[in-house]
Amino acid sequence: MSPPLRRSFHAVALALSLAALAPLGSTAVDAKAGSGSSFGSRGARTFSQPGFTRTAPGGAAPIQRSETPQGAFGGGAAPAPSRGFGFGSGLAAGLLGAGLFGLLGGGQGFGLLPLLLIGALAFFAFRLFRGRSMPGLAGGPSLRSGLGGGGAPGMGFGSGLGAGGGQRHNAAPLAVTPADFDAFESALVDIQTAYGREDAPALGRLTTPEVFRIFDTDLRANAARGVHNDVRDPRLLQGDLAEAWREGPTDYATVAMRFALRDVTVERASGRVVGGDPSRPTESTELWTFRRDRGGPWLLSAIQQSR
Repeated sequence: MSPPLRRSFHAVALALSLAALAPLGSTAVDAKAGSGSSFGSRGARTFSQPGFTRTAPGGAAPIQRSETPQGAFGGGAAPAPSRGFGFGSGLAAGLLGAGLFGLLGGGQGFGLLPLLLIGALAFFAFRLFRGRSMPGLAGGPSLRSGLGGGGAPGMGFGSGLGAGGGQRHNAAPLAVTPADFDAFESALVDIQTAYGREDAPALGRLTTPEVFRIFDTDLRANAARGVHNDVRDPRLLQGDLAEAWREGPTDYATVAMRFALRDVTVERASGRVVGGDPSRPTESTELWTFRRDRGGPWLLSAIQQSR
């Protein structure tokens, strides 16, 4: 291989390796409630993947912080699923790694370039296939359009079981009503607003004790750093049901929500913005799980980032 051609291949390989190091869909640090992490408890499904939906077709990131121990429901919790054929794992990683290290090491011989190309093609083909042919997507038409609301943004009706389907951990499927969807949307707005106001009593009324402790820890950490998360104008853009189920006297529902809000970090002493753009709303997609005990109000019990 001639030196100029080898240098070109090296540049391509380096670009692909950098893409492998950066997680897909990653964004800047979030100031909104939850700070862009995945935490909380979903009962017996805490460590299982929620159903795929049209709002979050890539699924949800696994929960990183939870007070529910692994195996708490007998038989062990299901391991978090892999991300599939990505640059960081699986078949494509192996093929890409073989070609990449061979090229960077100045390797010769037939087969290095095909390996690199096959790895890249496998990644893009899988992403395309998953985007177009994902089976069992939960969700449906806009909730408001179904109620004669003229197609305004809102929650969509789902299957109630999501992509996973069936009954897991002896949980029974749960029917979710339009009133429940309204409660989920109101909770999104109320929780983000309360977080932006640092209103601990309101957050305590809207979340489970576990989620409240996480929010309270984040707010205290901000105070110690001398900053404040200014979260304003939260608005639901799209949402649908991933799964809903009942465990004894407790109901659970996981909904995927794409929403917009103004999200900045402000220095307490001066009021100076030190993170975010106050003039431009940001969009996020997250999966929120709510729980309801013995017919009481829905409380936020987990947040997961979409993939």
